[in-house]
Amino acid sequence: MSTATTNNTTSASPRGEGGGGGRGGGGTLLVRRPPPNLASGQITHISTPAPSSISHTLALAQWQAYISLFATATPPWQIIEVPPAPTCADSVFVEDILVSLPRGTILVTSPGAESRRPELDGIEEFLRAHLGGDVKRVVRIEGEARLDGGDLLKVGRTVYVGRSSRTNDLGRAQLRALLKELDMDLVEVPVTKALHLKSAVTALPDGTVIGYEPIVDDPSIFPSFLAVPEEHGVAVVVLSPSHLVMSSDAPRTTQILRQRGYRVETVDISQFEALEGCVTCLSVRIRT
Repeated sequence: MSTATTNNTTSASPRGEGGGGGRGGGGTLLVRRPPPNLASGQITHISTPAPSSISHTLALAQWQAYISLFATATPPWQIIEVPPAPTCADSVFVEDILVSLPRGTILVTSPGAESRRPELDGIEEFLRAHLGGDVKRVVRIEGEARLDGGDLLKVGRTVYVGRSSRTNDLGRAQLRALLKELDMDLVEVPVTKALHLKSAVTALPDGTVIGYEPIVDDPSIFPSFLAVPEEHGVAVVVLSPSHLVMSSDAPRTTQILRQRGYRVETVDISQFEALEGCVTCLSVRIRT
């Protein structure tokens, strides 16, 4: 893996996971604008939608509504838009190529799908130009290693990593070495029924892993697991220890989480869900 570090404090100009996030709310949100060819995104585990059913105009409006939840949160998040990749259909799912880790570390992945690798062009240079503040180190997966950010679930000092079609042994090995430097543990999780690990499970602020059992290979891997009744209810983003964001297409799961004491904001991301996306993969959260 290659590494870039700096002692400078150059900030990016703003444009505006589960357990293991910051003590409070807020931080920096990295996002990437939906490309014009969004409807051509790759599909692996669901029926391919007709291109005419995906509206770029609606997707852009949903993306902006998603971002606004962070911009208006208390405390508000700083929103940074990564330069667009207009020819890369899946590039809006920025979490797959960038992973936020402790000590101001950002991991640049190496996507398992060859068509997604051009999304990396210019990313490392952009991050290096904006090192400082919350981001102090950039590390890159190299060689034949493949790793998708959607296969990483952070819960405290543990990172669960999916054994999916998008992440290989070399990718997991490079990640394991990096996590050792950060005093974190890696636990491998089989993923055969979904695109990524985080397509099947995410985690609440208290460390409870939530998932839709029909697409979870082995729930017993997680010390604390809560089954949810809707597939689109598996994905939660933590705004603060008591404040969550999730899809509006999971009303029963929303009610379950509210009954557990969480404030839950919902957002319509139907255009991205039709392409196997969810609320987690639309951003990278760098917590303060």
